[in-house]
Amino acid sequence: MRQSHGLTDKQVLRLLQATLNADQAGLPLNRMITLHWQHAGIRLDHMAKATGRYLDLISKAITRHDGHTAYIWTHENGPGKGGHCHILIHVPPRHVKRITKLQRGWIEGITKRPYKTRTVLSRSIGGRLGLESTAPDQHFANLDAALSYVIKGALPDVAERFDMRRHEPGGLIIGKRCGMSQNVAPSQDRDHAIAS
Repeated sequence: MRQSHGLTDKQVLRLLQATLNADQAGLPLNRMITLHWQHAGIRLDHMAKATGRYLDLISKAITRHDGHTAYIWTHENGPGKGGHCHILIHVPPRHVKRITKLQRGWIEGITKRPYKTRTVLSRSIGGRLGLESTAPDQHFANLDAALSYVIKGALPDVAERFDMRRHEPGGLIIGKRCGMSQNVAPSQDRDHAIAS
């Protein structure tokens, strides 16, 4: 299984492009979710599968009720936090309350254990539901800060090249370190998927 210690140049560029693509598609990333997998009992080598299952569940829950979503995510690992995942996602404001209620059951289903407090941290980007519609400039500034936080685990040379304001070691990750929904993946990624 592949192992890595930080985001590469290519990964950072893809995450940045996907964030812009989400906004251009009318699906601005308006929520930040952190999943503390190790705290919930998920081993590092099973974290990618757990994240994939969670993203599948949240996407289907939104789609089932005539909503659309887009997301990017990164995995990190470090002392005190263990293996965890940061997700920036578009959740239509009318779905937030329902999704928040469903998350605990999803985590219990994924981990096959009772829910542990602080496994899921979920909040609106900018601190206010619907900010992306009511104050787009304020939302963009807050999204920029959230994105900086999500990509802070870049490799040191990558952080230097991108002149990152925030940088911390990304830690050992086994399996996939980052990803995004297919609908906002950079066009070359989508073209490759169609050709495959």
